[in-house]
Formats: sequence, structure tokens, C-alpha cells
Amino acid sequence: MNTIKERNIIIDNPETKSFLADCFYPDMEGQFPLLIFAHGYKGYKDWGTFDLMADEFAKAGFVFVKFNFSHNGTTIENPKDFDDLEAFGNNTYSKEMSDYQKVIDHFEKHPKVDASKIILIGHSRGGGDTILQAYKDNRVKALITLASIDSFAARFPKNDRLEDYKQKGVFYVENARTKQQMPHYYSFYEDFKKNKETLNIQFAAQHLKKSYLIVHGTNDEAVKSKTADLLHSWAKNSELLIIQDANHTFGGKEPWNEPILPIHLQEVTEYCTKFLKNIG
Repeated sequence: MNTIKERNIIIDNPETKSFLADCFYPDMEGQFPLLIFAHGYKGYKDWGTFDLMADEFAKAGFVFVKFNFSHNGTTIENPKDFDDLEAFGNNTYSKEMSDYQKVIDHFEKHPKVDASKIILIGHSRGGGDTILQAYKDNRVKALITLASIDSFAARFPKNDRLEDYKQKGVFYVENARTKQQMPHYYSFYEDFKKNKETLNIQFAAQHLKKSYLIVHGTNDEAVKSKTADLLHSWAKNSELLIIQDANHTFGGKEPWNEPILPIHLQEVTEYCTKFLKNIG
């Protein structure tokens, strides 16, 4: 099946700033379920295997949308590099949730979308965003998380390191691929403290009443697979898929120069498609 690709669509968000999204869908008549993908920490919509994954889902009969969070460090002019570290440093989870909302608002009106079937899928930190958005948004019918985190609070420095963070106003994380020193300003933590009740992943997972597929690899170096077990224990209507020997990106890397998906990500994509077809 051929697919149509609409790239670098500008999404306006007055609460944050404008950002980009891509939309892949089958080249055929009809409307299709909307599947929105949220990237993880230090991720972006054009990373590695994401185009191939989008195309696979489109061939399976979905409108697949992937987007850059507004403050992920990329820009509208250059969506594939971290050209705006100031924006990265000023990111917050609240901004990410606002962006997620705007993406749904925009694409539920797309002429190829069946708005009665909206599904969210998130990777790593984007999985945490996805759980929160699925819980609060009645338009969302189901969700999938890939190597998801289980807590935002756990991602911040602790004790003396937290006090040092407050005093300095910033801490830096090196990007292993680009070697950039990527800042996180203290406003990131302040926003989390202010909104910690609405940013509580555990509470959202425990109160989900939607079909939920949890996917994780046994060799995940960034988020241990026991996190998936915990999410599964919280979410009563969840299904757990553990991929043996899969890492945090299910074999994907940046750049990805192969014409096909890595074997673990292909397995994930096929299973996710079956899961979604079964829930109608």
C-alpha cells in the first residue's frame, strides 16, 4: 500500500510556541483511526527509525502523526538538530502537555481522520506524557507506551544535588550523540512542584479506564523493565509485552540508514497493530 506523507506542518500554540508535526496515512479513500506519537527525552520527530515506523502504521490503516514538542530544542527552521538550547532549558512537563493537547485538537479535524478513534503512543518520557493525556482526555480511546517512565519526580536531582540545582539555577546533561551540554533551568522543577498533582503518572495509570498496551525491552539501558511491571500493576485494563533482548529504542539509532525497521521495532509495530485492531 502506498502512503501519503505531509511533513513539517506548523502547529501554533500560544501557551508555548509554534512547533512541527508530520502526518502519514494510506493513499486510499476513507477515514482512519488517528495514532499520535510522542517522542522521548532528547528526542525529535525525525529521529532515527521514526519515519519508517510511521510508514508501517500508515500502511496498516492508521493516520500516524509524530511531532516535536515545542521546547525539545529543535526549531521550525531546523527540526533535526538541537539549535535552540535555550528553549530546551526552559522546557517543562506542563508545556509538553499543552503541546500534546494542541496536536490532538489539530489532527482530529484532518479530513482523513476518524475522530471517534484517537489513540496515543509515547516513547520513554513521552510515555509519561501519554499516560497523563490519555487519562484526562475523553477523546482518547486507547494508548500504547514504549519503554515508558513511571514518574516525573524521579527524573530530578535529589537531596544535596537538588539544593545545588536551586542555587545554580541550572544543571546540564550531555547529549551522548552530539556532545552538547543541554541545560535544564530550575524553572523546570518549580513548574513540576506547582503542578505535581496533575503530573502524577501513577495516579493517572491507576485511574485509566482505557485499553492500554505497555511495551518494554529486557535490555533497556535507560528505563529498567521493572518499570513496565509497575505500570502494568497500576493500570487495570493494561496488557504487557516484554521484548526479549530489546534495548531502550528497540534497535533504533540516529542516524538509521537501513530501508527496514530493526527486528525488535518491527516486532513492536506488528504487535501494536494487532492490539489496536482487536480493540476496534
